[in-house]
Amino acid sequence: MDASNNSKGVALMATAVVVGTVAGMASYSLSKLVGDLVEAKRRVTEYEKEKKRMAEQKKQKPNDAPPGTKLPSVAIDEVYLWEVEHLSSRFESEGMGVVNHMHGVADTSSPLPSDAPTFLRFLTNNGGTDGSSNNNNNNPATTKTGSNDYNKLIGIHECILADITRTPASPNQVQRSTAYVRAGPRRELHFHPRNVNAAIVTCGGLCPGLNNVVREITNSLVHLYGVEGKIWGIRGGYKGFHDSRYPPILLTPQFVEDIHHDGGTVLSSSRGGFDLEKIIGFIKEKKIQHLYVIGGDGTHRGAFIIHEGCMEREMNVAVAGIPKTIDNDVDYIDRSFGFASAVEAAQSAIRCAKTEASCNLPNGIGIVKLMGRSAGFIAVHATLGSGDVDLCLVPEVPTVLDGKDGCLPHLMRRVKQQGYAVVVVAEGAGEELLGTSAEVDASGNKKLPKIGEFLKTQIEDYYTKHGDVATVKYIDPSYMIRSVPANAADSLYCMQLAQNAVHGAMAGFTGFSVGLCNNKMVFLPIPELVSTSPRMMNPRGRTWERVLALTRQPNTVPKRQPGEKSYDSHAPLLR
Repeated sequence: MDASNNSKGVALMATAVVVGTVAGMASYSLSKLVGDLVEAKRRVTEYEKEKKRMAEQKKQKPNDAPPGTKLPSVAIDEVYLWEVEHLSSRFESEGMGVVNHMHGVADTSSPLPSDAPTFLRFLTNNGGTDGSSNNNNNNPATTKTGSNDYNKLIGIHECILADITRTPASPNQVQRSTAYVRAGPRRELHFHPRNVNAAIVTCGGLCPGLNNVVREITNSLVHLYGVEGKIWGIRGGYKGFHDSRYPPILLTPQFVEDIHHDGGTVLSSSRGGFDLEKIIGFIKEKKIQHLYVIGGDGTHRGAFIIHEGCMEREMNVAVAGIPKTIDNDVDYIDRSFGFASAVEAAQSAIRCAKTEASCNLPNGIGIVKLMGRSAGFIAVHATLGSGDVDLCLVPEVPTVLDGKDGCLPHLMRRVKQQGYAVVVVAEGAGEELLGTSAEVDASGNKKLPKIGEFLKTQIEDYYTKHGDVATVKYIDPSYMIRSVPANAADSLYCMQLAQNAVHGAMAGFTGFSVGLCNNKMVFLPIPELVSTSPRMMNPRGRTWERVLALTRQPNTVPKRQPGEKSYDSHAPLLR
């Protein structure tokens, strides 16, 4: 009986515990449900209040206000325009009374309204208003209106803001922004197309898209403005202005028709050879009024010297630059033409390095050296575009070989994890290990130590030191990636650069360069453009963070020191 009673007691207790647990759970679930319903109701109430608040705010907004919430603490109080020198400040314009439209110009006796969105289109080659043909194309009475107006003509002080990323300001803080002159065709021309002779020169190293720019400058002068003078192609860089071994080429639309399909430059290029007096002599002899200079920051400095030389000698000449640098190190512009093509061309070398590394035993490692003298943009973007790279070395970030942050232990770990590793190294990386060369080339650029071969030897020695063997394959495609034709994106970019350089020169701007800033075409004064060039990648920016996330390599960027140079820039690639 006792045992039976004990069993019944245990069972009753167990039942009570179960019932209590279930009841507790039910009570908790019910409480939670009630709490969730209360919270949901609170959120709905808050949402309804916010809707009412926004509706009231919308009623108070001006009718022309854009959608969204006004941020009182985010504003621009002052805008400072980088003005570009204009020839009209020194010389009388040849284009007074000239109407600017596509496929040439025509004269008009009546002034156009200053607020006209486009120019009137006068066809000078389709006869008079009565349909009869005439040869007096300059007579406004015998012209008629057509339809090929420019859709957009750029007005005075129309500009592109440099600082498009804004942060809330503290009370009484003045918010300022730099602005650039917007590129494009102008209402008034400084030069009459029938008088224009032009010259085009390519300087420095090769770059995808050089032929595209030469082609589009030529076509823009002829097809957009109907230039009747001669267009000279200067061969061999600056020395082509005076070296009899390199006579200039007469450029025509027929001559340049297919050159954009080829890499390199039809004009050839070289470094050095700058002689101001001889260049000025050529400009005088050929009666040049437009000079288009395609090159990097050093070439642009030369172009500005030519501009100053022309101004000192009272020569009515527009000097326009087009930034060219395979390293993408000209400051302020979003990117240089040919850069995207070079990054694309580097992909095949990286894929080959991965194949070599993964198929060669033991411990296969493939090294690819890419161009990048003082800036690692090509190496970084080729790494990010590939997704197969395990280590990326660039000039902006110190190269550490051994220790906890060493690249050699990192490579050994990656090989153990996946059986192989791929390395991309910029040619200017590792100077803190190899030292800086005192030798320079014809352009004044220092000659770089052979980082690729050095790294290959260091990897092999490191494995030997640890009682193992590494099979290292070294690939150097440096000149291959800069000699390819421009891809579709760069071809379009080259066209935009060339057309806007011509628009600027025809309007009378001089001492300027053209570029893409915040995805808009602008004119930049050359002194400002070259003052901070060559630029470098920001080692504390998002781009390098993406590399670290991809390669999982140690971050060897030192902590910021007091007074250290800031890498803040308007260019997206530096952010």
